[in-house]
Amino acid sequence: MKLWHCGGARSLRPLWTLEELGLPYELEVLQFPPRLLDKDFLKLNALGTVPYFTDGDSSMTESVAICQYLVDRYPNQGLGLEPAHPEYGDYLNWLHQADATLTFPQTIYLRYTAFEPAPEKLAVAEDYAKWFLARLRRLDAFLETRDYLVAGRFTIADVAIGYALYLGRVLRLDDRYQPQTAAYLDRLLARPAFQRADGRAPGFNPFPEGR
Repeated sequence: MKLWHCGGARSLRPLWTLEELGLPYELEVLQFPPRLLDKDFLKLNALGTVPYFTDGDSSMTESVAICQYLVDRYPNQGLGLEPAHPEYGDYLNWLHQADATLTFPQTIYLRYTAFEPAPEKLAVAEDYAKWFLARLRRLDAFLETRDYLVAGRFTIADVAIGYALYLGRVLRLDDRYQPQTAAYLDRLLARPAFQRADGRAPGFNPFPEGR
């Protein structure tokens, strides 16, 4: 298996999952954004995005899908749920909500505060920040009575959602997290597998000169 990765990018999800599972893999670390800085990468992945993942004849570009592939295809040590599990619906919902609902507004905020900053775009960026934070309401409620999202244990649902919260911290939005959600994120980031994964490439700082 091989994963193409940029520090702090969504590719951190499958890298974290690989570390949790203890599977052998090859890692190719790229500079961000690879579509602009590594033209050879476009020959592999026409989108020019990370993650890019290969396993035999399979090639994948969606971070949460790669996590699900890994736990469905290989011994998952409890990181996945079977369809017969009573919380399987919640499990799938968190996996899809991680990108479709949470990470999407973060990328717009990142674009207009770090990559294309302009005074006239700051109001738009703040609107998307509020969108992201408002979409945490269901998560906040879940975490009032749970340490993890489903099945009473750590799963890739936590990897998927945890990355969105981690990115929120990188974007300096975490000062608006509810206490139980901030504690949940701290719990996830303390996991040795996360720390190994995060340490494989330099972290991403979108605001090196402050904001």
